Amino acid sequence: MRPFFVAEKSLLLYPMKNKLLSLFSIYCLLILNLNAQIPSGYYNSAQGLSGASLKTALHNIIKNHTTVSYGSLWTHFQNTDKKSNGKVWDMYSDIPGGTPPYVFTFSSDQCGSYNGEADCYNREHTWPQSWFNSQTGPTSDLFHVYPTDGYVNNIRNNYPYGDVTTPSWTSQNGSKLGPCADAGYSQTVFEPIDEYKGDLARNYFYMSTRYQGEDASWSTSGATNKSVILPWQVDVLLLWNQQDPVSNKETDRNNAVYQIQNNRNPFIDNPQWVDSIWTMTFTGIKQAFALESDVSVYPNPANDQFSINNQGKKEVIAKIAVYSILGQEIAHYDGVKLMNNGTPDYTINCSNWNKGIYYVTIVETEKIKVIKLIKE
Repeated sequence: MRPFFVAEKSLLLYPMKNKLLSLFSIYCLLILNLNAQIPSGYYNSAQGLSGASLKTALHNIIKNHTTVSYGSLWTHFQNTDKKSNGKVWDMYSDIPGGTPPYVFTFSSDQCGSYNGEADCYNREHTWPQSWFNSQTGPTSDLFHVYPTDGYVNNIRNNYPYGDVTTPSWTSQNGSKLGPCADAGYSQTVFEPIDEYKGDLARNYFYMSTRYQGEDASWSTSGATNKSVILPWQVDVLLLWNQQDPVSNKETDRNNAVYQIQNNRNPFIDNPQWVDSIWTMTFTGIKQAFALESDVSVYPNPANDQFSINNQGKKEVIAKIAVYSILGQEIAHYDGVKLMNNGTPDYTINCSNWNKGIYYVTIVETEKIKVIKLIKE
């Protein structure tokens, strides 16, 4: 994992014909760097906000970006994903600080067909196209589309990102495919190398924010419900965001994409906003003490109402709160008496709630139980 202060493309590491940069060259580079910074006032409407309010404010800032054609990505990659040596910056084959097993040259190594690694590079949708039904807009959104090895891209397929237990396949740079080791999901996931986990996490938080409320035609996946990231995946991405801080590569790419699309990834500019929004999605609830396991919710899925049932041996006095998948509190009830032996049940009306996933939290002193509820 790279430390926060390591600069992969610092000013003094740019390739030079001469051993020393002239004062004029330094001046020019500094001017270019200053011109690529966050525009003054760009995030003003988001200041002082948190949670769902912050996410909505950021959506309103970055929406309506300039949509480029899918075919133009090949050319744009030469501005957004070029290494200092002029080669393609491929996260699926690169080894930061080391020697990658192979490198691609722009245009001449563009896919085409492939039979194995190092054959060619193509366009990887880190948020797979099948998850948003190839809708125009996200299909060519550079913030989540990268040039990557075509063969590795195909191996990754449309599997979620996650931490792998025992790999069934490993790429030449150490990316893995295999069963998920993360709590809440046990199916196949793709794990990039540590140095790019934060990059991909912040891409996902961008996608969830940029297309909030614009996802009616999107699908669901093992990691997402339309543009909403499911809690198990949020847990993974929050950790990756913390473990792999923003690099100069990401900052440079954010600036380059801004010049093309006229919007930015707020979570590269302000990575602390990730926690401000998504820690409300019950991250860390696994560490809480479990309430007596005999408390349950039925029917589930629910239509107009659902009930909380206590089949335990003792009466429970609890605080009940219901949250949306974004962490917004939908309902709150204090001092609820859940009688033992299952009667009477405590019933909650949900007829006016939107369809989707909710979390019912039942709290007794320091003990917590969280139950996922589906509203139909």
